[in-house]
Amino acid sequence: MNEIIKQKLALLPDQPGCYLMKDRQGTIIYVGKAKVLKNRVRSYFSGSHDAKTQRLVGEIEDFEYIVTSSNIEALILELNLIKKHDPKYNIMLKDDKTYPFIKLTAERHPKLIITRKVKRDKGKYFGPYPNVQAANETKKLLDRIYPLRKCATLPDRVCLYYHLGQCLAPCVKQVPESEYKQMTDEITRFLNGGYKEIKKELTEKMSQAAEQLDFERAKEFRDKIAHIEATMEKQKMTTTDFTDRDVFGYFVDKGWMCVQVFFVRQGKLIERDVSLFPVYGEPEEEMLTFLGQFYSKANHIKPREVLIQDSVDCPMAEQLLEVKVLQPQRGPKKDLVKLAVKNAQIALNEKFSLIERDENRTIKAVDNLGALLGIHPPNRIEAFDNSNIQGTDPVSAMVVFMDGKPYKKEYRKYKIKSVKGPDDYESMREVARRRYTRALKEGLPLPDMIIIDGGKGHVEAVRDVLENELGLDIPLSGLVKDEKHKTSQLLFGNPLEIVPLPRNSQEFYLLQRIQDEVHRFAITFHRQLRGKSAFQSILDSIPGIGEKRKKLLLKNFGSVKKMKEATPEEIIRLGIPGPIAEELLKKLNS
Repeated sequence: MNEIIKQKLALLPDQPGCYLMKDRQGTIIYVGKAKVLKNRVRSYFSGSHDAKTQRLVGEIEDFEYIVTSSNIEALILELNLIKKHDPKYNIMLKDDKTYPFIKLTAERHPKLIITRKVKRDKGKYFGPYPNVQAANETKKLLDRIYPLRKCATLPDRVCLYYHLGQCLAPCVKQVPESEYKQMTDEITRFLNGGYKEIKKELTEKMSQAAEQLDFERAKEFRDKIAHIEATMEKQKMTTTDFTDRDVFGYFVDKGWMCVQVFFVRQGKLIERDVSLFPVYGEPEEEMLTFLGQFYSKANHIKPREVLIQDSVDCPMAEQLLEVKVLQPQRGPKKDLVKLAVKNAQIALNEKFSLIERDENRTIKAVDNLGALLGIHPPNRIEAFDNSNIQGTDPVSAMVVFMDGKPYKKEYRKYKIKSVKGPDDYESMREVARRRYTRALKEGLPLPDMIIIDGGKGHVEAVRDVLENELGLDIPLSGLVKDEKHKTSQLLFGNPLEIVPLPRNSQEFYLLQRIQDEVHRFAITFHRQLRGKSAFQSILDSIPGIGEKRKKLLLKNFGSVKKMKEATPEEIIRLGIPGPIAEELLKKLNS
């Protein structure tokens, strides 16, 4: 513990608030909240911790805090700070799963669509449907029962859907608003759990049609009833009402938390969501943070009701989510919560072996690499590679690995601007200069280690820029490939020396993953640029010839060859000014 931390710990207030832990570069690595800041923050620097928490504490070089007037205020502030700073040790729903919704559009001629984006329009959204097939099947059923339009823009004639009886053909017929209103009301009622009532009404209509000897109409109603039964009766009922609710259950063991979320829609358990992550605070507090992130970041629409365990602060959860939150004590709802907790425990037990293996591959590999090189564990590694073909379209790429894992949101691509021809060393100089000049100017986090995909010359070119131009002292290394283009040797130090690495060690596998990833990223970028340039025409370089005129010329002459044989008068007749026509022929014939 350094002197700054000791002094700040003595001044901590006994009030609620949020605290922000920082590493040696001043980057915020963890955000937490506390009912009593003094007790919570001090607990990190006293007593014993598991290896995971000890790793967090080992990186803390400073902290700051914000006092709030209440615990709920601290929770909301914590969520906002996590969203803003994206600390690496916080719970983050990084996959950002978006489940499909069924949307009933609010247009003159409404339609039903499947969408994953919820917008603030006047449309009605139903879902989410974690099971995509269930959403598609439900929409297909509604398309058969209610003939709303299917096309994005109205055509000038009827389509196949009209002949199938699945569209009213508003493109050629006048459809009264009252008819649309009746259908949209029934669809809304259907998707809100009233499909049994709709089924009953269809059964009555089928009987009436049969009594009137209108057997063709009766068959239509019979088919619709059959579709409802086939689609909606597949799933087992879990509750007797039709309230949409989410059921949360969590289990904690060995510093890890697993949260299971059951989605109950129209009284049916339709799907679940599983999240697994390390925790550094009290499980009940971490669960509140998870609840706040779940609905703000994962694009879930809040249901009418949320069920949680007894251990979580229910009034605070209700205040945070602004929906009805229950902690059932008995009955089917209690059984659902118990089932969610049980599933969380089973999932956590199954994952422990995978977690341990993943930590060996990543975090321990980073620690071991730092120890081997005699540097601080390189938690943030930035790697660079060049790509070109005989100097054409030269590019560079940078990938970032955080704690041994790819951090793709900070990958960067560079078009080489100042270097002519195939000069890898100068390309490396330019990219290093651009990257770290900007990092210093904008206060971006600097890496703990830089890896160059190349040999001694590449590394020394970057070192010259960092040390002599920018005054930076960042550990530099080079990765050399063998004749089979596989990772072979690690160069490190000043002067550079080969660092012996066992081929079966996790450190070697980590470097191999980094080198393969930066090479893949660079070559993909180069192929994209090369693909674009392959479709460029000589016409693109002539002033006054834009996309519209280029298409006009190609349409009339068919090819550049025939254009060269044309006279200025023939080109002017197409509406192209004389000076541009002359410049065009001059360029084509040069």
